[in-house]
Amino acid sequence: MMIWFIVSIIVILLNIPFGYWRENVKKFSLPWFLSVHLPVPIIIFLRLYFGLGWALFTFPILIGSYFAGQLLGARLHILWSKTMRVTGCLFYDIIRTRWVIIISR
Repeated sequence: MMIWFIVSIIVILLNIPFGYWRENVKKFSLPWFLSVHLPVPIIIFLRLYFGLGWALFTFPILIGSYFAGQLLGARLHILWSKTMRVTGCLFYDIIRTRWVIIISR
């Protein structure tokens, strides 16, 4: 049962940057499509790597984790866009804000 928790956390953390990117692009465009669908092969790989199988009860757990990560990333983009200028890349925005904090001290 612990493996489900670990994989769910990995799926959430994997999808946060994609949800962040998705919030910055036009809906139903190619970048939007990629931000929604690129994590799926990685999640399938995780299922196979950890030997989770394809039982029906596993789908709600991982689908819920997928959407939770996408939602968290989108909410983070919305929250940060109210206080600073943001791009579509979560990692770039984190590094840029950390450098601003370090330089301003």
